[in-house]
Amino acid sequence: MFSGSMVALVTPMRADGSIDSDSLHNLVEFHIESGTDAIVAVGTTGESATLTVSEHCDVVGQVVKQVNGRIPVIAGTGANSTSEAIELSQYAKDLGVDAVLLVTPYYNRPTQEGLYLHYKTIADAVDIPQILYNVPSRTACDLLPETVARLADLPNIIGIKEATGDVSRIEQINALCNTKLELYTGEDANTVDFIVAGGQGVISVTANVAPAGMHDMCAAALEGNIVRARQINNDLALLHQSLFVEANPIPVKWALTEMGKIPPGIRLPMTVLSERYHQPVRDALAAASVLN
Repeated sequence: MFSGSMVALVTPMRADGSIDSDSLHNLVEFHIESGTDAIVAVGTTGESATLTVSEHCDVVGQVVKQVNGRIPVIAGTGANSTSEAIELSQYAKDLGVDAVLLVTPYYNRPTQEGLYLHYKTIADAVDIPQILYNVPSRTACDLLPETVARLADLPNIIGIKEATGDVSRIEQINALCNTKLELYTGEDANTVDFIVAGGQGVISVTANVAPAGMHDMCAAALEGNIVRARQINNDLALLHQSLFVEANPIPVKWALTEMGKIPPGIRLPMTVLSERYHQPVRDALAAASVLN
């Protein structure tokens, strides 16, 4: 259903932390004009952890309305409460998204059986395409390939965002699932290798600031032009690294502010990028030709 460069969109905020709808609308247009293949609204990069439920749904609704069917919209609706994830997923479906992205329950550290039942319960409750999201570095919870294979039998679970950084997970998941699922990396730096190994694309932080480059890189890799894909990736390599000098989305929001795309707002407990990282991020933006 989805492939290529899918941006994990930031949620623009003013200096006081309030959501800036004008900047959000402009970002959507920036991505459509730049070739972004899909928008993921209110995921980790969109500061889902600090938005209220009403804000969460409002941002998703604004993105759906602005996109107006031109590219797919995927809503982050995961939670560490199964009932809350169902509620958010139903809201997203009612708003008209194309799919939902469901992060593994964080902090409470469920068993593999608990993970299976969590996702099965959501899939049974909300009839919409659903993408699993495995990011153990943030959740203290690893959705193992064997559990993914069980979930692949559910008709509306269509893919997984695999953010362990381990490209070999693709081979394990594809072997167990008979390629039933679409696989997207959550690690910008390994996107080309991930696609070569059988993945369909990336849910990307880097695409926030270099959408055209990420789109072109994914398109080249998916077409089998690996030499071209690696050339583009080389131009973006410093950016992939610099956007994680502090916890995401701190660096990428600062970078977008530096580019004049959004105001400098971010919500506590996240803080504005430390001054010592300003020049390295500027240098990375310049190297990727997205900042003069």
